[in-house]
Amino acid sequence: MLAFSNIARLSGLLPTRATLFLIRNYHKQPIEVVWKKPEPGWTKLNFDGSRKQGQASIGGIFRNHKAEFLLGYSEPIGEATSTVAEFAALKRGLELVLENGWTDLWLEGDAKIIMDIISKRGTLRCQEAKKHVNYINVVMPGLGNCVLSHVYREGNRAADKLAKLGHQFQDPKVWRLQPPDIVLPIMHEDARGKIVLRTK
Repeated sequence: MLAFSNIARLSGLLPTRATLFLIRNYHKQPIEVVWKKPEPGWTKLNFDGSRKQGQASIGGIFRNHKAEFLLGYSEPIGEATSTVAEFAALKRGLELVLENGWTDLWLEGDAKIIMDIISKRGTLRCQEAKKHVNYINVVMPGLGNCVLSHVYREGNRAADKLAKLGHQFQDPKVWRLQPPDIVLPIMHEDARGKIVLRTK
């Protein structure tokens, strides 16, 4: 590995962006990411949005404190931005929360913009996204105990898989007894507390 002084010495031979990338990532260590179970009595929702060739889809998965499957969803939402998809995924999850009468909720996604907007630290220009945010801001306070948190994508793999699966469907899908086979390996790894390294 190049020492920092050697990187600086070679800076004249490298494009500026490449040099900055080397310096920024020097000594950068992988981050250990683990999906965490909720407390007993709580329900955890992991949600995600996906965008492919301009078309978006959403997905999410509910699990209890034993990491047992409660409910999953996946659906296409048509032409939309990644940001709209993320908010739509959370909104759909909250609709299912109300349908099932769950109260103590841990909501978790991998898009930091969700946390920034809901906590009023960011602003949105997109009217479609604002509609979803308005719904979220109305529903969340009425849920009693409700926590919203950010996790790296490596800790949101099951929801990510369901969101991508939505591109294959024409209509919304909801699984109530058994999740689709495609997420079972991830669920088993999450239940065991598997560490996934984030190297980006």
